Amino acid sequence: MKKLLSIVAAFAALFALTPAAAAPGWTDYSASTFTAAQNAGKTIVVDVHANWCPTCKAQQPILNELRADKRLKGAVFIKVDFDQDKAFLRTHRVPRQSTILVFKGKKETARSIAQTNRTALRTVVLNAI
Repeated sequence: MKKLLSIVAAFAALFALTPAAAAPGWTDYSASTFTAAQNAGKTIVVDVHANWCPTCKAQQPILNELRADKRLKGAVFIKVDFDQDKAFLRTHRVPRQSTILVFKGKKETARSIAQTNRTALRTVVLNAI
């Protein structure tokens, strides 16, 4: 029984370290997906997150609420992994995780860093569309 518990604990630890896939309704970042959305003139909400970041976790319910907002119907929601997607971070001069960017096509229209206040984060995103 001890051996079985050890194996279960090992799998749990492995999954905790594995980057999670984007939440439902979110698209994992890829340069081609991001560029296609920009070229189509879409509204793009980018969440630069890290699985270990408590601020990012606090932002998630607010961002998921925004995903359901009818004013953002047709918007593309992209998760950029702070630990993996370094080219995006350099290109867009993103210094830290918990950064939210909004684009209208190729133009960045808003940026919020480490904002966890529901009203403030919603205002930044919704005023950018």
